[in-house]
Amino acid sequence: MTAATASPAEAQRLIERGATLIDIRNPDEHAREHIPGARNIPLSDIRNLPDDVSNGPLIFHCRSGMRTSANAAALISAADGARCYTLDGGLNAWKSAGMPTRIDRGQPLEIMRQVQLVAGGLVLTGIILGFAVAPAFFGLSAFVGAGLMMAGATGWCGMAKLLAILPWNRPARSI
Repeated sequence: MTAATASPAEAQRLIERGATLIDIRNPDEHAREHIPGARNIPLSDIRNLPDDVSNGPLIFHCRSGMRTSANAAALISAADGARCYTLDGGLNAWKSAGMPTRIDRGQPLEIMRQVQLVAGGLVLTGIILGFAVAPAFFGLSAFVGAGLMMAGATGWCGMAKLLAILPWNRPARSI
């Protein structure tokens, strides 16, 4: 069995007929912006689909469609025989088609976007300081670059782990 692709308009029609829309992005990505009614089941948890989800057509989506395409076999396997679709172009295509999303700007930026901003800022700072102050500051750029290479090779990112525990990324406690 293969997962068919559905355009945003086709996905909307399928949802109106009872299909379940599943957002496979991480919870921090989903919290910041999502399609109304989408269930957030991160790719890392996709093998554990709740029983109430797997009894009808399923439409999987991510931000751009790349994660859903790359993991189509795992999604089909998790669907346990249910008809599967992937949202062609993901959330970006949904928004481009003029379909509604829920945005919560009170949520922090996604961790990977924070990593990109911090890493880029550190590399740029190292280069500027290396030219303006002392060549030893080029080491900062090299250190960040090595960390990014390690993260790409192993899937473990120390900067992401550090950013995740900072106060703005922790859920607010209720009193």
